[in-house]
Amino acid sequence: MNTNYGAARSSTQFIVGLKIQARVLGALIMREVLARYGRENLGFLWLIVEPMILTCGVMAMWSLLKHESHGLVIVAFALSGYMPLTLWRHVTSHSVSCLRQNLPLMYYRQIRLHDALIARALMEIGGITAALIITYVIVRLLGFIEPYRDLGLILAGWMFMAWFAFAVGLIFAAASERFEFADKLVQPFQYLMLPISGMFFMVAWLPADAQKLALYVPLVHCFELFRAGIFGDTLKTYYDIGYLFKACLFTTAAGLYFVKEARHHIKFE
Repeated sequence: MNTNYGAARSSTQFIVGLKIQARVLGALIMREVLARYGRENLGFLWLIVEPMILTCGVMAMWSLLKHESHGLVIVAFALSGYMPLTLWRHVTSHSVSCLRQNLPLMYYRQIRLHDALIARALMEIGGITAALIITYVIVRLLGFIEPYRDLGLILAGWMFMAWFAFAVGLIFAAASERFEFADKLVQPFQYLMLPISGMFFMVAWLPADAQKLALYVPLVHCFELFRAGIFGDTLKTYYDIGYLFKACLFTTAAGLYFVKEARHHIKFE
């Protein structure tokens, strides 16, 4: 038996499968964009403009109120807090009801339930990432913030935030199909997470005992990573990439299992 031929065939099948998956996700993303924003007015651009407006509003408000930021530039601190928070909130909240809304598409053999969730998450992540880049460029050109210090840490914090938000979104999506009240608990959950998420504080500002408790929250590590890339050595940051990876992996596995079990409970809208 020619093992080289078998390996080459498997590799070819894998590449073909990836191309099919990419086309499926692309089609689902376009469907989501048209369903939510239509073809008129700003359309998809609103996905980018909305976070920009809100973030600029927060930066302006914090600057006017002289929000305490422990010697850090207020605009940079607000940008590094509100943009990752927007990513977290949008990805998790928009996963609710995603399964029932896309159930008719399951008649197509190439589409699975998790594809719909991935497509919706990618759309949110793409729009908010574009908003982050545009907002950063604007405030940088205006001289409100200093250049970022480490792009690698910024990307790591951003991607881990996106991953963890997607993983929690899987659980929200499954729970909203099993329990009628679950979708009403998403926003309260997000608001309750605000004080402990790491948006308003740095771990270094907390007492020693509070620091240990804060570092049990995966979101805190995401914010610390992101801000380490923004501010560099000008402040002390605490994060554990290994812990964050394990938290994301475990939450994703649990979410995928719950989504699989929830399929039998989905009802058409």
